[in-house]
Amino acid sequence: MIDNYTILTTFPYSTEAQITKTKLEDEGISVILLDEKTVDSDPLISQAIGGVKLLVSNDDFEKALHIFNEIRPYEIDVNENPIVCPSCNSNRILIAPLERKKLFHMLFPFFEKTKHICNECKTIF
Repeated sequence: MIDNYTILTTFPYSTEAQITKTKLEDEGISVILLDEKTVDSDPLISQAIGGVKLLVSNDDFEKALHIFNEIRPYEIDVNENPIVCPSCNSNRILIAPLERKKLFHMLFPFFEKTKHICNECKTIF
């Protein structure tokens, strides 16, 4: 059964996953949550196991991705204004995954500078 599903996104806590799951199910999309109970029993291990995984049916993946991109929170600056992409002027900005290219950053990832990625044009800045 799980072979017919793909991970749409992950969440550090199950409450965020439940909100998104409810919205997607309201739109008629089949959704499964993995590791929800594990994270609920010990939230401190969420990062170690990759958080709560939200899986959607392969048949509904594109529709689910479109809905998720409409409802997901995007990054804001210190003045609570949306961050704008320098390439396409979109305000759908996310935190980019860490690169961890240097040994120092592999050992201490919290010292790596935060970068942003545009959810529209995929520009990293």
